[in-house]
Amino acid sequence: MRIKLLLIISFNTLILMAQENISSQVKPDHDVIIANGKSIGLWFVGHGSLMIKFDDYVVHIDPVSEMGNYNLMPGADLILISHHHSDHLDLKAIKLIEKDNTKIIANALSVDRVPDAVVMKNGDTLHEGPLTIEAVPAYNLKHKNSMGNPFHPKGEGNGYIISFEGKRIYIAGDTENIPEMAYIKNIDIAFLPMNLPYTMTPEMVAEAVGMIKPVILYPYHYGSTNTDLLLPLVDSTETEIRIRDLK
Repeated sequence: MRIKLLLIISFNTLILMAQENISSQVKPDHDVIIANGKSIGLWFVGHGSLMIKFDDYVVHIDPVSEMGNYNLMPGADLILISHHHSDHLDLKAIKLIEKDNTKIIANALSVDRVPDAVVMKNGDTLHEGPLTIEAVPAYNLKHKNSMGNPFHPKGEGNGYIISFEGKRIYIAGDTENIPEMAYIKNIDIAFLPMNLPYTMTPEMVAEAVGMIKPVILYPYHYGSTNTDLLLPLVDSTETEIRIRDLK
């Protein structure tokens, strides 16, 4: 009986482990924030890929197949593409979540690959469903490639500010702590990139936080950067740092 019981326990343990593994593949980690009685669900797919549910309105940001199983995610009411690099623009992922009425917003250089997209340039504002979308600059000043050119030239890519029920969410895209961040105000949630050599160091992120002063900060697109390095650099009484699996 004891051997049989151990076998049953072991078998059940294997089932639980398998279920947990499947669950981790199906559902990325997520947080929920309430705004005027409505929910904002933040789903951390991976790297620069996010899914945000504004009540029942689904927005996918920079969907990329390698970052998550888009077969198992809800279809998009809106897709935001920050720029044309392959770790932010993936046609396979877009096809998996695109519905008949899905709206796609992108920077100009992405439209060659996504011809149905509506172009937003830095400074543009659009209203989509329950949201207001602002496109803001995202570029490099310091970090450059071997040819001496910025990894992300000024004017090419977008960051986005999404407003919903009085809450403002800033998804920075691939950028450094650029001067224009001084004009980005009243941000409740900020996603700031932190990987070298393409975006920011922890010190740069801390400087960006000092300009933006978000209530909550999620470092994202951080690759192998040690996120612990950021913690002592940010005033925790002003900004709560939440570390999620967004390498």
